[in-house]
Amino acid sequence: MNYNNFPPPLPQSSATQAIPQQQEWDLTSYISKVMRKVYVKMFLGLLVTAITSFLILSSESALMFILGNSIVFFGLMFLELGFVIAISMAINKLSPALATLLFYAYAVLNGVTLAPIFYVYTESSIVLTFLVTAGVFLAMSIYGYTTKADLTKIGSILFMALIGLVVCSIVNIFLASSTMDWIISFAGVIIFIGLTAWDTQKIKQMAQETDEMNAGKLATLGALSLYLDFINLFLYLLRLLGSRD
Repeated sequence: MNYNNFPPPLPQSSATQAIPQQQEWDLTSYISKVMRKVYVKMFLGLLVTAITSFLILSSESALMFILGNSIVFFGLMFLELGFVIAISMAINKLSPALATLLFYAYAVLNGVTLAPIFYVYTESSIVLTFLVTAGVFLAMSIYGYTTKADLTKIGSILFMALIGLVVCSIVNIFLASSTMDWIISFAGVIIFIGLTAWDTQKIKQMAQETDEMNAGKLATLGALSLYLDFINLFLYLLRLLGSRD
């Protein structure tokens, strides 16, 4: 039998063609909605951190309590790490409201630990570095959201590089090498520029597979990821661009 003699398939009706187009539009609209929630939560987290740092800097007693006691300072840093791990691991078991509350609690804690760092640098250099960070972050996040390229392999490489960066940073605490410190800062900027694009694409992909019920949790987890990217990018840029008092 010659299948080439079969008549061509009937053209789809306009209604039939509209179904996948409508589904695609609905998915795009849903992803945009989730991403807006991610960015809003991230912005509010940064705002909470900034306000907390300002309040600590405004209180000499609170600032001296943190600066004058290394146990308190490092204790706060380990508590921060515990918060990140707890939110990331327990996100599926937490209610959206509790996950959001923990995220903002972490933002407050981060503001406390950043205050002594801000105390070292001039206000103008902090503002300038923040603006540079915001511009770079925005550009890379837009790239991660719009690119058709798969950033998975790049993201895996960057994650391994991040582990190496942490190890080098710990080693340099004992070496106190200014040259290594500069290299670490430059590498940190490159790594978190790439991670910003990767995390944005990853959040977008997760939004495609997440239902409405879990969208709030995804928004919190996504906000935490991008918040950490922004803060770390800012801190490494501050080490390169910041002017000390």
